[in-house]
Amino acid sequence: MITYPIAKVNLGLLVTEKRPDGFHNLETIFYPIQMQDTLEVVESDQFQFSSSGIAIDGKPDDNLVVKAFRLIKDDYGIPDVKIHLHKTIPSGAGLGGGSSDAAYTLRSLNELFKLEIEGEKLMEYALQLGSDCPFFLQDKPVFATGRGEKMVEIPLTLKEYYLILVKPPVHVSTALAYQNIVPQKPRLSLRGLVGFPVNKWKGNVLNHFEKYVFQAYPEVEQIKQTLYEQGATFALMSGSGSAVYGLFRSEKRGIEKLFPEDYQVFRQRL
Repeated sequence: MITYPIAKVNLGLLVTEKRPDGFHNLETIFYPIQMQDTLEVVESDQFQFSSSGIAIDGKPDDNLVVKAFRLIKDDYGIPDVKIHLHKTIPSGAGLGGGSSDAAYTLRSLNELFKLEIEGEKLMEYALQLGSDCPFFLQDKPVFATGRGEKMVEIPLTLKEYYLILVKPPVHVSTALAYQNIVPQKPRLSLRGLVGFPVNKWKGNVLNHFEKYVFQAYPEVEQIKQTLYEQGATFALMSGSGSAVYGLFRSEKRGIEKLFPEDYQVFRQRL
């Protein structure tokens, strides 16, 4: 079975408070984009995990794809599988690639072995793997609160816009980003703010992680400035970084030439 885990961007990301359990409550809008990995899962006589494309840091046993398999294996006793992951979505970018791979692994195992795990239970597994994993079980724009697992589908479309996303050769540690965040209660909810026209989002739809990341990695802030200089209606860092996206009303050619060769540039008509 072959699937194509997608990425996401955050249309705003507000860290509202630190919880007693050490996690943080947040508000965000998850919006799916068509940057994709490729995930193949087939039944096998012994478990195997391999990868290609962008190199994956860390031990294979620590990969969220492997952890997703172990969760289902432990509870349902499914046969071993061979998993191959071709990585296109960069890590440390705020695009949710690892979480998406894990969620699509859960989806694939559920379908491959006809486990008929219902949505709420699948969500519970996803949340054990990561705060934004549950989003990738549905892949529709949502307003998310709590750790990111409390989601409400919203009728938001950006189909009139082109997205240009730029990822510098910078890996931002999510754990370190949270250590440097100062939670703030929002004056207005993101759910209401994204109901305004996109040309009203600048300065209102915020990402609380930008302050720390821009100080630590000035090149990330420069990307945002460049996107605005090139006519973006709205630009923001996604997640805890380091990717920055811009929303443009028309297709913008040649923008890749404005960035060094080791920057990744992705474009999509939304």
